Amino acid sequence: MHLTLLSGPNLDLLGEREPAVYGPERLEDHVRRAAATAEALGWTLDHVQTNHEGALIDAVHAARGNADAIVVNAGALTHTSWSLHDALRAFGGVVVELHLSNPAAREPFRHTSVIAPVASGLVAGMGGLGYEVAVHAAVRLAESRAREDEHDDEEERR
Repeated sequence: MHLTLLSGPNLDLLGEREPAVYGPERLEDHVRRAAATAEALGWTLDHVQTNHEGALIDAVHAARGNADAIVVNAGALTHTSWSLHDALRAFGGVVVELHLSNPAAREPFRHTSVIAPVASGLVAGMGGLGYEVAVHAAVRLAESRAREDEHDDEEERR
């Protein structure tokens, strides 16, 4: 099974940008951790980072039919991108929203996520550990959904 990890605007600056908020690790460190976690669970992982909303949406479209789950750290687009919301809604698989920091404990504009209504779950405020937790969650949810679908198919054949 396959998981797509999406990283939005400014996440390419992790390790340099506000390390007191986002930690000292670089995005590459988080991606390496996520990929190792996926591999240990028998999954493959690809990663897309972009500072452009349309490119992030294109990555969601590309995941349709190719990925069983998406873990998305959309950065500030979490609070503003209804286009990303719509793309994730059309994905059809498991979506886990991810944040290094806890948006609910930050500025008021960060308290609302337009991704949350289309996400299967949320991992926030765990720093780099969140990448491992989000991959575990996405895998478990997708595998559970696949088992349910198989069971439903068996029921229909009877």
